[in-house]
Amino acid sequence: MVKYGLDYTRCRWILPLLLGIGVIFGIIALSGSGWLESQTLPYVHRASLWESCRRPDEGGEWTCESLMGYAWGRAAAATYLVGFILLCICFALAIIAFAIDTLRFNFIRGIGGLLFVAAIFSIMGLVIYPVKFSTEIEMTGVNMFSWAYGFGWTTAIMEICLGFFFCCLPNYEDQVLGNVKPTYFYSSP
Repeated sequence: MVKYGLDYTRCRWILPLLLGIGVIFGIIALSGSGWLESQTLPYVHRASLWESCRRPDEGGEWTCESLMGYAWGRAAAATYLVGFILLCICFALAIIAFAIDTLRFNFIRGIGGLLFVAAIFSIMGLVIYPVKFSTEIEMTGVNMFSWAYGFGWTTAIMEICLGFFFCCLPNYEDQVLGNVKPTYFYSSP
């Protein structure tokens, strides 16, 4: 601790809070309809992780086709969903780990490892989707991968970064538990 700096014992809830934000971003990515959208006129195509919708012209009715009819659609949805479920498990374990008065640091390192596994599954789903979607589904005009797809990547990046934080946190066990005497960088003359 540094005078006027961070008190580790009060800031230990930041990591579970960030995991909670990652869970919210994952929910937005799973439920969002903006994985792919038409970028220019006519706006005739949009897709989510679960379905692809198109309309014949600007004012027409949307017709949707499930992507679960394709093997790659099921694979992309399943791998991203497994990554999200692992993220939710890590969130619950982090709440439990940080709620215990005597923090279990080997338990926290395990959460970091599980976050890396969740990131691998999430990235697999995020890579399968655009590669197979652009080759298997006919697209007209200019299309872009949009906001919900970006939330999916944000979730995966958060899983990787938080995995590093959870794996490195046991190196600062004494500071987090408050067992270290404060060191001040100011000395009186």
